[in-house]
Amino acid sequence: MILVAADSFKGSLSSMEAGRSIERGIKRVYKDARVLVLPLADGGEGTVEAAASGYNGRICKVNVTGPLGGKVLCEYAVINGNTAVIEMAGAAGITLLDKKEQNPLYTTTYGVGEVIKHAVNAGLRKFIIGIGGSATNDGGAGMLQALGFRLEKSDGKQIGYGAAGLKDLAVITNEAAMPELKECIFKVACDVTNPLCGTNGCSMVFGPQKGASQDMAVQMDTWLRNYSVIAKNVNPAADGSIPGSGAGGGIGFAFLAFLNASLEPGAGLILNETGFTEYVKTADLVITGEGCLDGQTIMGKAPAGAAAIAKKYNKPVIAFAGSVTDKAVLCNNAGIDAFFPVLRSVCTLEEAMDKERARKNIEDTAEQIFRLIRAAGMFSMDFSN
Repeated sequence: MILVAADSFKGSLSSMEAGRSIERGIKRVYKDARVLVLPLADGGEGTVEAAASGYNGRICKVNVTGPLGGKVLCEYAVINGNTAVIEMAGAAGITLLDKKEQNPLYTTTYGVGEVIKHAVNAGLRKFIIGIGGSATNDGGAGMLQALGFRLEKSDGKQIGYGAAGLKDLAVITNEAAMPELKECIFKVACDVTNPLCGTNGCSMVFGPQKGASQDMAVQMDTWLRNYSVIAKNVNPAADGSIPGSGAGGGIGFAFLAFLNASLEPGAGLILNETGFTEYVKTADLVITGEGCLDGQTIMGKAPAGAAAIAKKYNKPVIAFAGSVTDKAVLCNNAGIDAFFPVLRSVCTLEEAMDKERARKNIEDTAEQIFRLIRAAGMFSMDFSN
């Protein structure tokens, strides 16, 4: 059996589309091959789609508060009957805003809390949450408010949306928080180690990427530091210095301090929670890939995670990529035995990203690789078992 688990070729093909293209190329050579295509994701963009399409999941849609207060339609996946897979970016993502709208003083995570609330009310108690791609820097305050926490000003009224609301924060209480939250398990896909505050904190490092000026970043850092102190009145163990607290504009801190969550490397979390290892055990060959293989691939990205699991069981690994860089050779020392770029002629970036062209390039490349495998007699089996 050949296990195909490629990450998305971003801007071109989804994880499953890339995998199906590889499968079609294989079957031009081994017509009776048993090919199992699974999605691959690391908690970032495409994780919800991948979880739903590859693991007998289903998509739920809910209208929630967007980053600037208007309504947006957010999708999350339900897998294994009891686990919600949520992308923060679906409710509070920077791609939901035009460049001129990006301002972390006012963008909120309230919608993220509404998605969680919807899933909790649907009876779900296990959560996998990707927190990349956010437009926010409110420390998860909006999310907490949506879940029933009170974040109050000195006059007892709720603080406003966005990081600017934190400047008025005086009290946090959890008496009105959803009681079901105590039954929930939150696992957060987090691949950054930034603390909540300071020179490496979310405001100073990521704030400018979300529209903040230097002065704004300094202000937000001060407000978040105060927020982390007030949080200790609810959870004395709240600690903004924990690596990853600054992820997602500080929402990592909110998950740790108020929802008893764990922060875990994204690729490993998704692979473990979807039972990927069990599929690897029965495979003769593992194929992975992504849009670009480079030196960053080995630093926690999904193809490297898949390869690492395959190597635990001594499975050969091949990778496909839209393009490769010189640093991609590092992948050979990280479990990927051989990798192949799929571009087959000189073309523009726009042409390379064309969906139909990308499908054909992958199929044709897969065909030629498996013709070589057959000609070289590299495998005695016919992959039909």
